[in-house]
Amino acid sequence: MANRYVCAARLDQLQQAGRLAVSLDGQAILLVAQGERVYALDNRCPHMGFPLHRGTVHDGILTCHWHHARFDIATGGTFDPWAGDVRTYPVDIRGDEVWVDLTPPADALERQCTRLREGLERNIPLVIAKAAIAMLDGAGDPVLPARVGLEFGTRYRREGWGQGLTILACMVNLLPHLAPEDRAQALYHGLSAVANDTRNSSPRFPLRPLPGGPHDVDTLKRWFRRFIEVRDAEGAERCVVSAVHSGAERRQLADMLFAAITDHRYVSTGHPLDFTNKALEALDAVGWDLAEPILASLVPSYADGDRMEESNQWRHPVDLVAILDEVFAALPEALSAGRARRGTWQGARHLVPVLLGDDPRAIAEGLLEALRQGASEVDLAATVSYAAALRIARFPTSNEFGDWDTALHTFTFANAVEQGLRRAPSPELLRGVFDAAMSVYLDRFLNVPAVRLPAVDEAPIDPRALLDELAALLDRQQQVDEAGRLVARYLAGGGDPATLIAALGRLLLREDRNFHTIQMVEAAVRQASHRGRSEEATHILVAAARYLAAHAPTVRAQSQTFRIARRLHRGERLYED
Repeated sequence: MANRYVCAARLDQLQQAGRLAVSLDGQAILLVAQGERVYALDNRCPHMGFPLHRGTVHDGILTCHWHHARFDIATGGTFDPWAGDVRTYPVDIRGDEVWVDLTPPADALERQCTRLREGLERNIPLVIAKAAIAMLDGAGDPVLPARVGLEFGTRYRREGWGQGLTILACMVNLLPHLAPEDRAQALYHGLSAVANDTRNSSPRFPLRPLPGGPHDVDTLKRWFRRFIEVRDAEGAERCVVSAVHSGAERRQLADMLFAAITDHRYVSTGHPLDFTNKALEALDAVGWDLAEPILASLVPSYADGDRMEESNQWRHPVDLVAILDEVFAALPEALSAGRARRGTWQGARHLVPVLLGDDPRAIAEGLLEALRQGASEVDLAATVSYAAALRIARFPTSNEFGDWDTALHTFTFANAVEQGLRRAPSPELLRGVFDAAMSVYLDRFLNVPAVRLPAVDEAPIDPRALLDELAALLDRQQQVDEAGRLVARYLAGGGDPATLIAALGRLLLREDRNFHTIQMVEAAVRQASHRGRSEEATHILVAAARYLAAHAPTVRAQSQTFRIARRLHRGERLYED
């Protein structure tokens, strides 16, 4: 790119004044004369845009008077990492004129990547927001900032994959469903969650694969399950990285992980399995070359997780684990019996009431019989996912507030099992469907009394007005039932589901949302997207709206930070002259 010099000022005028603020082709430039040297810098403080000509220069250091950020006038380098470096411009003295090179920097994207990493390292929300906005400016690709976040989160959290990386993966999944102007904010939420989750944590030191190789993937899978069984995280991690290095296919890697995590019942209320699903979806989005660090980061939650066969509620007064053991022994026969009838099963509507009932043995037998009648693994999982969503759609606000999360855990676990079966169906992962069904059973008292699903009138609607009303509802507390009715009315009146989903996403992003609310919306969007325009999709989106309303409004500090970052990116002033 050719240099683009512009005459900025007369040299004698600058030397007399010491510094000058000029505008060149719409760019605010600060000229500083120091001895025989002339320096040109962006006149906007990179922190919050304050005009640097109103600052102080002493001993080669420029200090901004708004937040006292300090910069080397020669290089623009900051002594305060939260502020960021200020851009400098090459200067050419031509006789008595000062010329400044306005050529755009060639490494702008690389600089934003560096800045994003610095924001993650120091957990500086404004830096993260500005980097996300700049990297998505125009038709920017969200893959790069997502990769930076995933690499950082898996490297700098010793405990492995956790809530922060899950939130980032959820946000990446939501991006295609959001309005374009909301996508940078979604990435900002996800990246900030990674920064929060890694704060004060020590880094992970990865294990090397087994020497030699390639190694037999089936053997590594067997060893992996054995090491998880005895809670040996290091042995298990070495199996994972060895499988990656041995060229294991994506489906083989998924199968290896899912088999181990479903060897035990509903581990840690489903979080490790949901983490696994999100990690695999993240790899689909950003590239499987990151498989080794990402999949290895899952292992601690497998080895350290709480196993429900060791919990009282899964053993007494009804021994659910014993029922499941009997069912698992019958799975091969049920799968074999139904194989020839695949594609003909129409029993979901009849199975759902059984799943929502109070007889765990009938639930287990109903699922087995569905397999015999030709239900596929995904058919079965989708039916359980829907039943789990109904627990939230019919959740009465008379319950304790924390019980929302109990129902949420079942739904996100069921969704993760279903997505896993779409990716890598196996008899081992199919056990997770039965675990989810038992959790739906245990949640039955959360629907006493069950809220009625919204009835819809036939009055004509204005879809846009209803969405505006939904936003206003969520500015007030305890508008749970109202939000559910509004969503049902919108869809029954022919409102576009994609527009509704984008609106729910925007309402999610305007709050300082907690982990579970983000999980809820992402899983509901995934479930509704599989179902198109259907009664089931309506009920699932009603559940999402009710959960959002139950957890709104909250503090909106993140939105304020993002608005500041966006205004700075647009060149707006945040100060008064």
